[in-house]
Amino acid sequence: MHRDGMLAARAVAQSATDPLSGLKVGDVPRPAARPGWSVVRVVASSINMHDVWTLRGVGHPAERLPIILGCDAAGLDEDGNEVIVYPVIADPDAGGGDETLDPDRALLSERHDGAFAQYLTVPTRNLIPKPEWLTFEQAACLPVAWTTAYRMLFTQARITAGDRVLVQGAGGGVASAAISLAAAAGAVVYATSRSEDKREKALSWGARETFPSGAKLPEKVDVVIETVGEATWSHSLRSLRPGGTLVVAGATSGTNPPADLARVFYLQQRILGSTGCTRPELIAMLRMMDATGVRPVIDRVLPLDEIDKGFQLMLDGELTGKIIVCPPAPRP
Repeated sequence: MHRDGMLAARAVAQSATDPLSGLKVGDVPRPAARPGWSVVRVVASSINMHDVWTLRGVGHPAERLPIILGCDAAGLDEDGNEVIVYPVIADPDAGGGDETLDPDRALLSERHDGAFAQYLTVPTRNLIPKPEWLTFEQAACLPVAWTTAYRMLFTQARITAGDRVLVQGAGGGVASAAISLAAAAGAVVYATSRSEDKREKALSWGARETFPSGAKLPEKVDVVIETVGEATWSHSLRSLRPGGTLVVAGATSGTNPPADLARVFYLQQRILGSTGCTRPELIAMLRMMDATGVRPVIDRVLPLDEIDKGFQLMLDGELTGKIIVCPPAPRP
């Protein structure tokens, strides 16, 4: 490798039927520093469904290819400080102090090269000190999946101790985070999954009871955390108490669920959308994790040159928690 190059995983093409055909791992130029931005040496990153959607051509225009994938990063800044990268590049004042409402916001790997590389550049304000009680691998789980779950639970649904919370689709990154965070906050958590193994894992993360997908719960819940979409939507509404809140931040099974509007208005149920998190929410979540001892669930750790194996596991649904990707340390 040239001394000014680095190893990276890029989306170079898109295919709805064969997304991995557009994934390429190879040598690319190393990013240069620029005013107001920092260069980070990536120690660990993690795979998100967002990366799969990019490879499938969903929500990512082809004219933005090639682009380095990866939304999550933990690593070292130019001075050797251990940092977590806040992944939303936006104007923090555009949304009244909520950068997720900035219409021009962009997640890492959308308009700016992402984290599946030895180095990346981000605005300096996006760097947050990594607490010493988190490993780099644990820290790399947090920027997208865990903060998404945190915002859904505490900013949007405003859960409190004793609330009944249903998490659909236990096993995915957001769902596993939501189970852990809600349980740590004192909620009674129910979780569903088609997989018996994933239901057992959900119990170890703090769920009180788990059920096969679509099964009747022992009681109506105050809050539903929904990231599955079409396949679970009707069950989510049936499981929600009158006046309860459904928070949706994804739709891995499809984006056109049955409306069931009669149920929604007659029972005065609230449906709230949620996307990403703010920088202060990431910091608040770190404080909660420090106070409660809750930690991310890691499925496995892979080197960057084997990232295709991680993507295949995600496509097959054969994972529980986050897949960590570690680029090689740069040569001196």
